[in-house]
Amino acid sequence: MKIAVIGQSLFGQEVYCQLRKEGHEVVGVFTIPDKDGKADPLGLVAEKDGVPVFKFPRWRARGQALPEVVAKYQALGAELNVLPFCSQFIPMEVISAPQHGSIIYHPSLLPRHRGASAINWTLIHGDKKGGFSIFWADDGLDTGDLLLQKECEVLPDDTVSTLYNRFLFPEGIKGMVQAVRLIAEGTAPRIRQPEEGATYEGIQKKETARINWDQPAEAIHNWIRGNDKVPGAWTEACGQKLTFFNSTLNTSGLVAQGEPLPIPGAHRPGLVTKAGLILFGNDDKMLLVKNIQLEDGKMMPASQFFKGSASSALELTEAELATAEAVRSSWMRILPNIPKVEDSTDFFKSGAASVDVVRLVEEVKELCDGLELENEDVYMATTFGDFIQLLVRKLRGEDEESECVINYVERAANKLTLRMPHQLFIGGEFVDAEGSKTYDTINPTDGSVICQVSLAQVSDVDKAVAAAKEAFENGLWGKINARDRGRLLYRLADLMEQHQEELATIEALDAGAVYTLALKTHVGMSIQTFRYFAGWCDKIQGATIPINQARPNRNLTLTKKEPVGVCGIVIPWNYPLMMLSWKTAACLAAGNTVVIKPAQVTPLTALKFAELTLKAGIPKGVVNILPGSGSLVGQRLSDHPDVRKIGFTGSTEVGKHIMKSCALSNVKKVSLELGGKSPLIIFADCDLNKAVQMGMSSVFFNKGENCIAAGRLFVEDSIHNQFVQKVVEEVGKMKIGNPLDRDTNHGPQNHEAHLRKLVEYCQRGVKEGATLVCGGNQVPRPGFFFQPTVFTNVEDHMYIAKEESFGPIMIISRFADGDVDAVLSRANATEFGLASGVFTRDINKALYVSDKLQAGTVFVNTYNKTDVAAPFGGFKQSGFGKDLGEAALNEYLRVKTVTFEY
Repeated sequence: MKIAVIGQSLFGQEVYCQLRKEGHEVVGVFTIPDKDGKADPLGLVAEKDGVPVFKFPRWRARGQALPEVVAKYQALGAELNVLPFCSQFIPMEVISAPQHGSIIYHPSLLPRHRGASAINWTLIHGDKKGGFSIFWADDGLDTGDLLLQKECEVLPDDTVSTLYNRFLFPEGIKGMVQAVRLIAEGTAPRIRQPEEGATYEGIQKKETARINWDQPAEAIHNWIRGNDKVPGAWTEACGQKLTFFNSTLNTSGLVAQGEPLPIPGAHRPGLVTKAGLILFGNDDKMLLVKNIQLEDGKMMPASQFFKGSASSALELTEAELATAEAVRSSWMRILPNIPKVEDSTDFFKSGAASVDVVRLVEEVKELCDGLELENEDVYMATTFGDFIQLLVRKLRGEDEESECVINYVERAANKLTLRMPHQLFIGGEFVDAEGSKTYDTINPTDGSVICQVSLAQVSDVDKAVAAAKEAFENGLWGKINARDRGRLLYRLADLMEQHQEELATIEALDAGAVYTLALKTHVGMSIQTFRYFAGWCDKIQGATIPINQARPNRNLTLTKKEPVGVCGIVIPWNYPLMMLSWKTAACLAAGNTVVIKPAQVTPLTALKFAELTLKAGIPKGVVNILPGSGSLVGQRLSDHPDVRKIGFTGSTEVGKHIMKSCALSNVKKVSLELGGKSPLIIFADCDLNKAVQMGMSSVFFNKGENCIAAGRLFVEDSIHNQFVQKVVEEVGKMKIGNPLDRDTNHGPQNHEAHLRKLVEYCQRGVKEGATLVCGGNQVPRPGFFFQPTVFTNVEDHMYIAKEESFGPIMIISRFADGDVDAVLSRANATEFGLASGVFTRDINKALYVSDKLQAGTVFVNTYNKTDVAAPFGGFKQSGFGKDLGEAALNEYLRVKTVTFEY
């Protein structure tokens, strides 16, 4: 068809381009006159295509069509007028002239919201459904017969911009093209508009956008978002007109505490908080506003309102003005299509691409004596005015946010002065728990109090989850490149390495870990884990999949791996930092944010880790740490509707409870590393000295507080007595003592309750008839020390043969010479399946046994040999899911399938 396009804007431009692609002949484009020397995008592209372009300032005068204008239009011979977006009044002489008449796009579901500002009114009225209409133009005001309508859901925090960009713009373009296609095919309907439900609202102007405070919070929120960004909902406060932007009803976890902002007519004063400005409706419910515009036009974060000039635009010195002009010239070179760079010029809307970001960063570096900018700085300050403000703040050294205030506990130990945070870590700040609740954390070496630690409450969990959700959905973490995310994790690993002696000393004080072991394993492997997963950040990839084609068309199917969102991680007390690292490194590498609950008895390395995340530049809210009880903090994380994944290491009993809570709350993704009773089978053909050495390590490593500790050793009859004799000799050589002493190889148990449990465990073993060869009692000295213990003649029915001790207790059972299948049956006769081991020189036997053992890890002629690259996790009631290795990433990712047809 021959089409005349009458309208303006990018929307009009896109409709014009798509109509030409469909094969229609656009005989003329009618758009608005140039403004400030800039042509409208529709006219600009049409002129490049050689299509006649007309820029009439008006079509009518004194209510009558201008004959010369109508004549120029009629000369084109259009068969259809398409009005995608038109701010001018077009006379009926033009509307009715073509053979097929005229069709118009309107951004509402007519007959609702006839007139101007239809998108604004959709939001102001709180409509749950929005959309657009394409109708046949008549002499009424948006009353013509309907040709096509499409609707969409209006989200609770939609603004004019988000609704337009998400649906009305892209789907509207498709709708206009579809409507023209129906007309060309002769199948376009004409459906009379109903009058029932019809509304008409006028154009929204600044003078009519004042907020009425005598209404519920939801209505106030709708009014603010309905006027965001133009004309802007405003109120009088503090002696000036304040305009509010970026409103939300999502106030989960917010506490109504802050600096009061009196607002005349409001039900209650507003509250300026770190999250923004809390406002109240007459129903006492809250809404949150994140940005405020002052009467002089300056925009600021609402949280900075009372900080005054510090948050306002900087006054530039002469030298800074000269720098700004030099940078303006740089923008001009990078953006050749822009005749003039103004403060409002947007770098990306003006045609810049990612390669131009790199160019700008490098040019600024040259202009400003090596000033280091990040690519993200450009993305976060996209207009020239904002970019100059950011640049000058960096040049002045004012760009850094105020340094986090940390209330350290200082303690001298191990020839170091330890500086230990002891508060909750939420949203990048160390804060007291709700009600300032605290508890004592105990040094197991002597039973003394190390310090008081904040004890998180349910409300603190809600705050931490809200901070993590905000960081995931709206923060820098979700916007930076995967490679830059990896760079931050590498930086974090480097800081952990710089502080490794301090971290290992804290582990020794708080968990009783032997310092030399903590340095190598607790801390050393934590550093390795973060470095390993930092390398994975930019290698998380999907796939393309061949599928059956929808002939005669073709299809392309691809998968994307995406972060799941806010994750909750609950870690045990035996390896406080290492277990945190195993889960958190994979979680962050995948792009998630996290709320971590360390074990209540060992919180201090987790809180020191929190401090290091700040120093590494991990954005606020990405990592949150809540010391507290499992029954409160762990339970709330499992139940919380905004948490999408729980990673847990701990007992099978608690794991089952968490799994149930995750299912009942919102069907969270969950991974569990639970209890174990790992069998170690020692055959007579083994290297006996090595088997003794590794058998000792399999039980006594880290004081037996080891997830994969060999819970039961099966020793072949012919070497049983010799094996036991050698083990007892080695136990006698063990040095029990202060974990900070370099010659100590067996420190205190983690906490007193666990010590009591080990005493009872041994008493039960003796009572059931097992032979206590050595140990079995508390060491008579201050602290929570337990003797390394060996039991023999342990029968399969005994309690100690079936249940995990999680302590330095070796359980030895015999098996008949050569009876491989019988010992395998006994080894597998457990509901646990975390790890296992076998010692033999016979490779065939080793392969056969490793095949048959029902455990997530099988060690052959070694034990405890874990590595950051090797997946780790259990079978049966030892849980499911993996830590470490590439497999761990899948626990924190979701796979999306996308299918195209072309």
